[in-house]
Amino acid sequence: MALVTGASAGLGAEFARQLAAQGHDLVLTARRTERLHALAAELQAANGVVCHVISADLAHPTGAADLLEAVSTAGLSVEVLINNAGYGVPGSYLGQTWAVHADFQRVMIDAVAVLSYRLAAGMRARGHGTIINVSSLAGFMPSTAGHTLYGPAKVWLIKFSESLAAELAPSGVRVSALCPGFTLTEFHDANGMREHVGRLPGWLWMDAPSVVRAGLAAAARGRAICIPGWINQLLALAAKLLPGSWLRRIVATRAADFRKVD
Repeated sequence: MALVTGASAGLGAEFARQLAAQGHDLVLTARRTERLHALAAELQAANGVVCHVISADLAHPTGAADLLEAVSTAGLSVEVLINNAGYGVPGSYLGQTWAVHADFQRVMIDAVAVLSYRLAAGMRARGHGTIINVSSLAGFMPSTAGHTLYGPAKVWLIKFSESLAAELAPSGVRVSALCPGFTLTEFHDANGMREHVGRLPGWLWMDAPSVVRAGLAAAARGRAICIPGWINQLLALAAKLLPGSWLRRIVATRAADFRKVD
């Protein structure tokens, strides 16, 4: 059984499609249940798998715990966990209420930690399992104005995945951080940046199926970090090799193309 958070659209929906094609039964979770039911019907018809739809708001203080309780009550055993749910907060750090930032951290950090902690225990006991945490190329790059929590959250996902991968490797459980760059999904529509990112050159973009295929293949090979696409790999290498002051200046000059600060 594979559990996919944020499965109603984007990379989450694509993970569900590719896992179903591999024969995995699924737990699909997000806030928009009408989309989940449509996806579940599609996957069951196309692949003959069983799909369970569970509504969950991971921004709620008990959201992750409620999801786990629902999974347990249904008697489901999760062998693949895709921590994909996530979003960007538009505007500046001080331009939003603290409640908005608290919700963001619960989705991007707390829920990942709780779900991984609870479900990895069963995986370790069974001697196999896979956890993929969807991070970002932003975890390797300097942050810009308005990325005050987004970049740090993605860095945390990378470091958390590395540590958990090392801890669980002897048990046969694989953990990987998937770190895509710009990807053609609804992400930029949700945070109101579609017009801005449309200015970026086409060669910077990858499609969701390619990103997910790379992430699943990397996890299967036991790679703790996956940066899909050679362009993104070059950018990550440049971030590692260039002086920090140069890189911050370069990123700052293009920040308006992918981040709007009120």
